[in-house]
Amino acid sequence: MTATTRTQFGDFLRSRRKKLTPDAAGLNNGRRRRTPGLRREEVAELAGIGVDWYVRMEQGRVVSPSESTLDALAQALRLDKAEAAHLRALARRDEPREFVRESVPPTVERLIASLDQPAYVTGRRWDLLAWNAAAANLFGFDRLAA
Repeated sequence: MTATTRTQFGDFLRSRRKKLTPDAAGLNNGRRRRTPGLRREEVAELAGIGVDWYVRMEQGRVVSPSESTLDALAQALRLDKAEAAHLRALARRDEPREFVRESVPPTVERLIASLDQPAYVTGRRWDLLAWNAAAANLFGFDRLAA
């Protein structure tokens, strides 16, 4: 994990911990709370991990949680499927990937070229990959830099 990702990972854990009430987590202790949500110790106990280990993750220190630890945290924090997937993605995010130029299959290029209406294809990052003459006339795509 990069430093930014570790911070995001810790912020995500903290936000979900503060959002979860003790009653929702199955903890019915009558102790007063100064802040809403669960204590770090309670999350660690529910997840079956050490308190220090959980604190290190939440503080954004260098850690490498296993899949079983991530699953236990997701269950302890009562995360839904999307939140659990986000937790795993944050934990596994490495250095940014190298830029790879996308391309359009020749059959798609021929298809959009054959259309009379403006048509264009974008990539995963919304880059313009291909367009036909009608789109070039309407939007000025031919004047764009590569």
